[in-house]
Amino acid sequence: MDVAARRWFDSHTFDAARFEVTDLLRIKQQSAQTVSVVIPARNEAATVAAVVSQIRQALMVTGLVDELIVLDSDSTDDTAAVARAAGAAVFAARNIDTGTPVSPGKGEALWKSLFVSTGDLLVFIDADLTEWGPHFVTGLLGPLLTDPDILLAKGFYDRLADDLPDESAASAPQGGRVTELVARPLLNLYWPELAAVVQPLAGEWAIRRSLIESLSIPVGYGVEFASLTDTWRRHGLAAIAQVDLGRRGHRHQNVHDLGVMAAEILATAMRRLPLAEAGQPGQAGQPGQAGQPGQAGQPGQAAQLGQAAQPGQAVQPADVEPSLQQFDRSVGQGWRSRPVPVLERPAARANEHYRTVARCSS
Repeated sequence: MDVAARRWFDSHTFDAARFEVTDLLRIKQQSAQTVSVVIPARNEAATVAAVVSQIRQALMVTGLVDELIVLDSDSTDDTAAVARAAGAAVFAARNIDTGTPVSPGKGEALWKSLFVSTGDLLVFIDADLTEWGPHFVTGLLGPLLTDPDILLAKGFYDRLADDLPDESAASAPQGGRVTELVARPLLNLYWPELAAVVQPLAGEWAIRRSLIESLSIPVGYGVEFASLTDTWRRHGLAAIAQVDLGRRGHRHQNVHDLGVMAAEILATAMRRLPLAEAGQPGQAGQPGQAGQPGQAGQPGQAAQLGQAAQPGQAVQPADVEPSLQQFDRSVGQGWRSRPVPVLERPAARANEHYRTVARCSS
């Protein structure tokens, strides 16, 4: 393992149990910071109420959490009604006015949450959790409240193998399939200092508003990968922490859906490789450098995603959304074409609507 990665793991990895509500509340009050918990959701009526209720009862009553928001992304079930009844403020992502065309996706929901939340610190929690606890929130808040130099806190956990009927009680410390087969190899090859991030795609993470409002946000599942690598490149490894949250259970997705997610992660990563000679492992830029994704290398012509690139060319988003072709016997002709969202939203701080509603931290 990269020496810097190992040193970071030893110094910036925390146990969620280390952070008590009373201690965090005292620090929060002394620093006059506010906290928003954001739960992106799509068709999660079966689980979202329990997630909202636990956070509300354990952390809003004490005053540690100031806002509890569910961002509903075009659910066709009762997700919005259930979440509202459980005590969350619910917003339909497509109805939030950002001055941009509507785009579906998890990253889009998280980006839009900046327009309807007010917290200085934002904690993102997935809506499909079945085994978890409020310590997910306190654990992620801990590094941000106790160390002003920490800008981003990533969660990791043992994933319950509930997709394996013969091992329903088992847990596994590794990440999900997309993490292990796509994200981790990418980080080890091109961002070796981030090799010790246990679960780079974890849906549970916390970030300072002052940082996230300055980042470009992929509208789909690339949001976690982008926020991690962009934070490293702009602010260095010391600005990132990770927290052991214990065990986590959630609904697993089928392989075809994971294939689309993997394509989104690859597209996000490819935009962040150096513009030229990107084939050399470990050359994805230096930490602490500012700039937009795709500006870390030498000048070169860019090929679009979905088009064949020549050696030395960077890959940039296509004008037309690329697609993933998947073989499926249940559909006519045997092939299903799945869109791969590659759009990225510019930093919220540069958005006129965002500045108008006075959410901007500076």
